Amino acid sequence: MSTRGSRGPYAKTADRRRKILDAALAAYAEAGSRGVSVRDIAQRVGMTDAGVLHHFGSREALLTAVIEARDTAALEAYTPETVLWRTELLAQNAATPGLVKLFLDIAAAAADPDHPGHEFFTERYRGLRRQLAALLLAGPPEGTRDAGPESACDADWAARILLAATDGLQLQWLLEPSIDMAGDIGRLRDVLLDALNRDGGTGRGAGTQPKEQPAPESAPE
Repeated sequence: MSTRGSRGPYAKTADRRRKILDAALAAYAEAGSRGVSVRDIAQRVGMTDAGVLHHFGSREALLTAVIEARDTAALEAYTPETVLWRTELLAQNAATPGLVKLFLDIAAAAADPDHPGHEFFTERYRGLRRQLAALLLAGPPEGTRDAGPESACDADWAARILLAATDGLQLQWLLEPSIDMAGDIGRLRDVLLDALNRDGGTGRGAGTQPKEQPAPESAPE
């Protein structure tokens, strides 16, 4: 059997899938907070809705593949070290709310074990946890860490982070029930409390608290 004949259809299918995913990424990047339909994507590649779904099997599988493609593009543009120690990637995400909303929608739906994205998201979080833990232990490479504000922690920031962690950890727990959700949040709460106590809760950082004024001398009798 001809090697060219066996590879031709697969190569054509892979090329068509790539074009569909590129079109979908562009559509979501331009969509703002509004949704994107399969028809929107299909029109960009000159196909029917059914033709687009044929290459992925279902709408849910297509949208999961879009998230995978977004992750792949991010890894091509940023090394793992810069993703952790700098914030350009998150700033880029903030400029494409349509993709952010898609990620949240699909991640939540993928908590269902029957969802096409369940395995992808489960492994995604496992891999990211391992990778980030190793990078945190190693510390920031020279010249890669953002120049942060003077303060390390203030009450409003701590509250926002605690809420964000609570919401995000519930998703990870649904994907991997062995996670000690309550224990993890308790540990984070204590870390934030320690930081607030160290900084005085004012957001000015250690060593920047106003000096205690000496008590006034007693008036002569």
